[in-house]
Amino acid sequence: MKKNSFKVAAVLLSGTLLCSSCIGSFGLFNKYEKWQCSMTSNKYVNGIVGLVLQPIVGGVCLFVDALVLNTIEFWSGNNPVTSSTQTVVGQDGRYYAVKTTKTGYEVKAPDGTVTLFIHNAQTDSWSMSQNGVTKEIFRFNADGTIQATLQSGKTITVGNDEAGLLQVRQAVESDDCYAMR
Repeated sequence: MKKNSFKVAAVLLSGTLLCSSCIGSFGLFNKYEKWQCSMTSNKYVNGIVGLVLQPIVGGVCLFVDALVLNTIEFWSGNNPVTSSTQTVVGQDGRYYAVKTTKTGYEVKAPDGTVTLFIHNAQTDSWSMSQNGVTKEIFRFNADGTIQATLQSGKTITVGNDEAGLLQVRQAVESDDCYAMR
């Protein structure tokens, strides 16, 4: 009887280590789940294949996530499986690689040009950096308004609403520097 209670206590104690508050993002399992749900266009085929693969592949993914990848994520802050880069289609129809950074975003154009969008938490502003030149785009003011910087260097202060967005669009269209591009 003492052997059984010791085994039960050991299993429960090890279970508490796996169920701590630092559970991680489970990036590998989430990628597998996303793939499983979209591997074909037929949801019934996806379900049947999922029933076959889930006990084996899902279990392995959960095990690796819980013991290895989430531990790495806890200590380093980054999960090696999750990718912070996404491909988006621009208004010009070309594909851009957008990578999330600690301070904002890095956008890589199809021609290789890299543009950084940087958030400054102290001034609550966003800047654009390209070819070593950094220009502030806009900042949030304490009174709830937004200060936008036009390409000519002029600044305008607008409300943080749809009317403010319309004012910025009109100012950009009438800005002499913008019209020359």
